[in-house]
Amino acid sequence: MADDVSAVSTSETCTEVISRIGDAVITDREFLEQVLTASLARGHVLLEDVPGTGKTLTALAFAQALGLEFSRIQFTPDLLPNDITGSHVFNEQRGEFEFTKGPVFANVVLADEINRAPPKTQAALLEAMDEGQVTVDGETRDLPDPFLVIATQNPVEQEGTFELPEAQRDRFMIKTSIGYPDREGELELIERRSARETKMPTIEPALDTAGVKRLQQVPERISMGEAVRGYLVDLARETRRDDRVKIGISPRGIQRYFEAARARAAISGREYVAPDDVKRIAEPVMQHRLVLTTDAQIEGVDGATVVQNVLDRVEVPAVEP
Repeated sequence: MADDVSAVSTSETCTEVISRIGDAVITDREFLEQVLTASLARGHVLLEDVPGTGKTLTALAFAQALGLEFSRIQFTPDLLPNDITGSHVFNEQRGEFEFTKGPVFANVVLADEINRAPPKTQAALLEAMDEGQVTVDGETRDLPDPFLVIATQNPVEQEGTFELPEAQRDRFMIKTSIGYPDREGELELIERRSARETKMPTIEPALDTAGVKRLQQVPERISMGEAVRGYLVDLARETRRDDRVKIGISPRGIQRYFEAARARAAISGREYVAPDDVKRIAEPVMQHRLVLTTDAQIEGVDGATVVQNVLDRVEVPAVEP
């Protein structure tokens, strides 16, 4: 892959990555494109799904298809910050303390059931997501590049969990879910399992670390016209005017929205952002950033509903390529 990666070759590469992941994971392409969007835009992903839908397998498949190092952290109530970042261990032979890296030192980190760990431990991971580095005993160490966190939480069994505060949910570029496969998908799942002896399929990488870094540079060259920028900002600002919303999209959220829209356009093989890119990425980018009123929560309204209503209210600009 050349250093100056074109939008067309980016789209072809992304299609190949998604195809290889699809060989291991039964899910729809739109979901895989959402996770890949976050990866291209140097963001992170929050997956909220019931157990058994393939969250761990999906994260591992992404790492394998991108040729990146993978690690998994199982969050539990007794998990400490140093269990994530690492700690200094005394080496008796050398007579000195040596730093032992924690599982966060990987390219793709699966933070499984992040809401089961106390806030201090959650904060250690979220700081790493923001800074791309960790500080242990006053010493700062850089994390690998690329660095993608896929955090999961279950919408059930909330007893004994620690809900992510709004400010911490805002650290995730994308919130999405895998969902249940359709009937054909579940039949395919059984067929694949019966055709092999191992439970965990392996995927040949479509890229390597250097290739992923080059791919991440492509969205920076994607243009967004004035009318489309105005559309994106108007959508975000409209969330603040909704009576069901206590806190709407923040300026930082608008920046993440902009970055995600450019990455979405790159996956589609275009050198410019179209209104459709802004629309398709609206729900996974905005839904978790909204703080709803108490009345709205009682009535069963969620962030996704508000985003869809906002999309219906704001006029789509007519844009020429």
